[in-house]
Amino acid sequence: MSSRELVLARVRAALRDAPVVPEVPRDYRPAGTNTPDIEVLVDRLVDYKAEVYRVTSAEVAATVSGLVGEGGTVLVPPGLPDEWRPEGAFADDDLTPDRIAAADAVLTAAAVAVAETGTIVLDASPDQGRRIITLLPDVHVIVLRPAQVVASVPDAVARLDATRPLTWISGPSATSDIELNRVEGVHGPRNLRVLLLTD
Repeated sequence: MSSRELVLARVRAALRDAPVVPEVPRDYRPAGTNTPDIEVLVDRLVDYKAEVYRVTSAEVAATVSGLVGEGGTVLVPPGLPDEWRPEGAFADDDLTPDRIAAADAVLTAAAVAVAETGTIVLDASPDQGRRIITLLPDVHVIVLRPAQVVASVPDAVARLDATRPLTWISGPSATSDIELNRVEGVHGPRNLRVLLLTD
């Protein structure tokens, strides 16, 4: 008997008297059962220490300029609408990590937002760009259209393409050390700003 056969025989013997595992219920809440509530999303985002601004499409560029301050640099993905780009913004054309990290902020769109959890999902579409551009700058500004807000995670999953690279964001990057002290900016931007379009 080979070593493999010996190990497998021992595993089978150990499991011989194991209790039968009951069927796990799979009757999860389906998509489309609730209406999205934008106020719930805003409440969750603020609770996560994100800042939310209600602006029109025409006000996006000026709002971003105000957030980064005079002389601040803003990185944008190549497919971001021109009207949203603040003056002096530069596009990611396969920039190096050092150049990306040197930007004061990154401005992107989003794929979908979940009101119930306060989560915004990016799917690397041209208006959202590569994942790296949303991880290195200290400030991430996301433009969100009201039609992109869904009620629950099943609703978001139903809208998303599972073959795309998905980034799920619930507030600024934060973690806790062993003494439960909150540490921000470990896995991404320390500051999240959401521009919720009103038009």
